[in-house]
Amino acid sequence: MISGGSTDGDSNQARKARSRRECLEVDGRGMNEPVISFGPEDLRGVSLPHNDALVIQARMTNYDILRLEAVETALFGFAGHAVYHEGEITLPLTLGTGDLRKTVMTIFTLVDAPSSYNIILGRPAMNEMRAVASTYHQKIKFPVRGQVGEVKGDHPSSRKCYGETFRVDQKKARREDKGKVVNRVEEVVEERKELPGISPRVAEHKLNILQGSRPVKQKKRDFGPEKDKVIDEQVGELLRTGHIREVQFPTWLSNVVLVPKATGK
Repeated sequence: MISGGSTDGDSNQARKARSRRECLEVDGRGMNEPVISFGPEDLRGVSLPHNDALVIQARMTNYDILRLEAVETALFGFAGHAVYHEGEITLPLTLGTGDLRKTVMTIFTLVDAPSSYNIILGRPAMNEMRAVASTYHQKIKFPVRGQVGEVKGDHPSSRKCYGETFRVDQKKARREDKGKVVNRVEEVVEERKELPGISPRVAEHKLNILQGSRPVKQKKRDFGPEKDKVIDEQVGELLRTGHIREVQFPTWLSNVVLVPKATGK
C-alpha cells in the first residue's frame, strides 16, 4: 500500500476535512452501471498457474513537464518509509480499445526512484475509472456507456519487470552498502579529531525515539536580524567543515536553538 501525496489532502487540516466530507457524501453514480464479473473465458491466453503482477499498457497524451505542481506531503510505503516527490501533474489517462475506451483526467505523482515500472495506477485512478482488477485473470474491467470495457495484462512484460526489480534492488543495496562504508570512514575520522582513542564501546550517543512516531516538521521561526546573522555565520562554518549538508526535502525539520554563552555571546 502506498499512501500520502496530495490525493488525501496536502495538510493535516485538509485530510481531516476530506474525511469528514466523505462520511457525509453518498455517491449514486454507480447505481445504473453494468455488472462487472470474471469467468473462465477471461483466462484465455493466461499461463496458469502464476503469481504475476498485473502490468498493462495505457495511453497518456498532451503532457507538459512545466505544469508540475509542488506537493508537501510525502508518499509512505507499507513499511512506513517516506519518499518525497518532485511534484504532481494532471494528464489524460486512456484505457480500453475502440468504442469501449475510457479517458479520465488523472493526477500523477513524480518520484525520483529506480523502478522497472513507469507508472503505478493507484486507488484514486482506479476508483475514478470505476475499474475492477483481477490479477488472477490478468485483466482490468470498467464500465463504458452502459457496457464493460477491458484491458488485458501483458504477461511477458510482467515477468520482465519482476526480474528487473531484483536487479534494481541489488544495485541499490550495493550503493547503500558502499555509502555505509564511506560514512563509517567519515565517522572514524571524526572520532580521531574530537575523541582520539575513545572507542564507541566506551562512549556512544543515542536518540531514544518512540517507535511509530511520525516525523515533525516545524514552521520556520523568525529570529530577527541580529540572531539571523549569528545563525548564518554558524551554519556557514558547519557547511565549510563538512559537519552538515543541505537537504532539499527533509522528512523532519527543526528550528535552530540559540543558547547564550557565559560571556554573553
